[in-house]
Amino acid sequence: MLVLLFLFWMLLGGQWTGEAALVGAVLSCALYAFMSAFLGYSPRREWAVIRRLPRILRYTGFLLAEIVKSAWAVLKMIWTPGLEPEPQLISVATRLRTRAGKVLLADSITLTPGTITVNIQDDRLLVHCLDKDFAIDESNFPMEDKILRIEGGKGDAGSV
Repeated sequence: MLVLLFLFWMLLGGQWTGEAALVGAVLSCALYAFMSAFLGYSPRREWAVIRRLPRILRYTGFLLAEIVKSAWAVLKMIWTPGLEPEPQLISVATRLRTRAGKVLLADSITLTPGTITVNIQDDRLLVHCLDKDFAIDESNFPMEDKILRIEGGKGDAGSV
């Protein structure tokens, strides 16, 4: 993070001089110290994120693909004459352990067209689906498996 802060300073500064680099280095060190002292930031957490970065990037690609597929399904539903949606409110159990993982799952569900996460209560998510075809199958839920892998769990062997 220290290197990123310094590079950001140099990029925004517009001057590539020794004086700008020295000021940038001092300010970057001060900001990094502040982040470590007051925001709970640590090199250990930074390294954990770096180790998980490939899984996070693969999940981002997976999520974008799911958004496109879901948007296409919603478009077909809208443009098909005589097709009436059958909305459902379902409760989904999650195996995710961390609050961040549960929030990521809830946000990912909400980002996909046709579904909205209404509530997170302990290990359950309340999800509104535009149609019964959008309902989540708990036995085969690749989105949760991939987030579980990001958390460090086993997840599905074929995921992320």
